[in-house]
Amino acid sequence: RRDDRSWREPADRPHIRRGIGYSHAMHGTAIPFLDMGGCSIKLNDDGSFNMLVGATDLGTGADTVLGQIAAEVLGVPLDDIRVYSSDTDMTPFDTGAYASSTTYISGTAALRAAEVVRKRLKERAAMLLGIDVPCSIELRDRRAYAPDGRSVSLEEIALDSLHLNEQEQIMGTGSHVSPDCPPPFGATFVEVEVDVETGQVTVGHMVMAVDCGVAINPVTASGQVEGGMLQALGYAHCEEFALDEEGRMLNAAFGPYWIYRADEMPRTDVFLVQTMEDSGPFGAKAVAEIPKDGVAPAIRSALVNAVGVRIDQLPFTPERVFDALQRG
Repeated sequence: RRDDRSWREPADRPHIRRGIGYSHAMHGTAIPFLDMGGCSIKLNDDGSFNMLVGATDLGTGADTVLGQIAAEVLGVPLDDIRVYSSDTDMTPFDTGAYASSTTYISGTAALRAAEVVRKRLKERAAMLLGIDVPCSIELRDRRAYAPDGRSVSLEEIALDSLHLNEQEQIMGTGSHVSPDCPPPFGATFVEVEVDVETGQVTVGHMVMAVDCGVAINPVTASGQVEGGMLQALGYAHCEEFALDEEGRMLNAAFGPYWIYRADEMPRTDVFLVQTMEDSGPFGAKAVAEIPKDGVAPAIRSALVNAVGVRIDQLPFTPERVFDALQRG
């Protein structure tokens, strides 16, 4: 459609021009040899687990993803992992929720802590089942299975380890500092309509394909991308600090400072292009910030395609677009 004149210049609306734009981007993940995450996991009496992490869930779904990583290693459903985060009095150290690092850094810490617990669970299960090779034990469905099919539940292992034989608290701690910072990659496409009489730009459709490694939770990862694209749309299209000569903000309220509501969002499609990142937990890498990188340049590209003008100042307000059209 980019080269379809009948689409770009609809006959029923002669003042409208349509365009399609594209951009691609990459974004760093964590800071090598600096960002560190810690995690500790302990077995409870009922076979569930408490997981303590210093990473903070800022609404990103980090608690869910970190719990999923531990649950996968320990062979239990997510409901059996009770995640406690962000309380520096009780949780392990974490550098902070920034630089798209939580899944990649703290997720690896959770993976390592869970592996320590898994090893001890297998050893205790081998004792109960009379197995000489603990590594042959498989954890799944809240149970520990021997190669011959016999099994014990994690609750039975907890009872034995806490109350009966060679009593101990089964727990593990893990931490991670990465020498790598594998970037996610994103490709963004937008469709716009430009009113050449007013300069008004309307974004009708946004599409983003993101390589974030293996998505631990595709639903929340897609939500991250959609939310980031909405933030980026406001940045590109309408959000701007208006300052007076003394540097005071003139539009410090949600009336004059317009942001997109959920019902004003254009159609948005997200595609997760999954690859394997060997240095990340279960192949994962970052996803949080890459959605914000590509929208503005894609809209600029679409404006060039629609009306042939290049604007180098954000946001693309009607005034700026109209002035650019007048200048030709």
